[in-house]
This record gives sequence, C-alpha cells and structure tokens, in this order.
Amino acid sequence: MYNFACVCYGDKYPVEYVQKLYNMVTRNTTLHINFFVFTDHVKMEKMVEGNINVRQFPENDLQGWWNKMQLFHPKVDLPGDTLYMDLDVVITQNIDCFFTYKPEADFVGMNDFNPTTGLFNSSIMRFNNKYHSKLIWDEYMKRRSEFVRMHGDQEIVSALIKKHKDTISFPDEWTQSYKWYNREGKRYHSEKWTYEQDPNAKVCVFHGRPNPAESNQEWVKELWK
Repeated sequence: MYNFACVCYGDKYPVEYVQKLYNMVTRNTTLHINFFVFTDHVKMEKMVEGNINVRQFPENDLQGWWNKMQLFHPKVDLPGDTLYMDLDVVITQNIDCFFTYKPEADFVGMNDFNPTTGLFNSSIMRFNNKYHSKLIWDEYMKRRSEFVRMHGDQEIVSALIKKHKDTISFPDEWTQSYKWYNREGKRYHSEKWTYEQDPNAKVCVFHGRPNPAESNQEWVKELWK
C-alpha cells in the first residue's frame, strides 16, 4: 500500500482542486493507495467525495506554504513511502511509476525546470518519514530562523536532502512545465508560451499563474476534472 498526499492551506486554492487531484490520481493509478489531504479547512470532509483522508497538521503556527514542511513532521502518521504532489498539477498519464521508481531510494525529487538553480522543485516528491522526519523536519526546526530568509520550501528541502547519497530524482521526461523552462536552460518569454502538451510527460506542473482552472487549453480542460 502507498500513500498519496497533498496540502490545502489558506485560501490560495478552492476545495475543487483537492477533488480534481483525487479524481486524477484514482483514474491514473492501478495501485492501492491511501489519499491524504492536510488542511485547515474545517468543512473539507463535507465538500469532497471519495476515499479521502482529511487531516490536520500537528502545528498551527506556520503560515501558507510553510505548512508544507509539516509533511515531514513525525506526528503526521504517514507510514511507509508517500508520494506528494501540489494541487496545481494536471496528471496526463498513468503515475504508477512515481510510486514504484527505485524503491530502494529514501527520497526521490523532481528536478527544477530551471537547471541553473540546482534545486528540486517540490511540486512532486516521494519520501519516507522513517528517515526524513529527522533529516528534514528536525533540522528545519533547529534552523528555522535561518531558513526564513529562503524563498520557498523547495530551497529548504533541497538544502537539507540533496547532500545525502540515497537522494535521487525522477526522470525528467516524466514531468513538464506548463509554461517556462524545458530543462535545457531556455526560458521562454510569456509572449512565446504555447502551452503545448508534452506527449511523453505524465504530469504537467503549473508553478505560478496561470492555474489549471485559468487555462483555456482543450487538453487541460479534458484532463483536469
């Protein structure tokens, strides 16, 4: 059995994003999974349909996307491997491989679409809190005042985890950016964004605007539901 987790905090994304992510996951995997959403939404359980485990995070003093760090909290009760995806993704093909790729690896991340950063993009990652509660959460709490100057959770996760030998990345061809980099170092100006679907990609990541609900592409409308 595998875990799939997402985070819905604050008012950045409406509840429909959780429902549609659940729908896409269940359509595109043949594996038996436990689907978790960590949220501060008090009515989430009444607003979603399906076998969705609605959870509250252990800590309540973190703001916005900083709550994503709580995925690694020792009290979140995620035994075994957990595949995480942001709410603003569109799943385009079967994702079984994200759960089963290199099972011996402790952490599997997604390379950032801008190769010059040298970071993981935390939109998609697989982890096991048997190891990462100590490597990530404990270290984050010890150095929280230092990390507050960083620009996002992916900078922190990358800083703490990429140095370990059992950290690897998913194959780049499994993921595509909706708009920006092609991982070859080329960033296209917004006037040249064509929003084309990569037929080889299994997941399309909408990092920043536009969001999936704002896309006028037919392939997005067909898949994001």
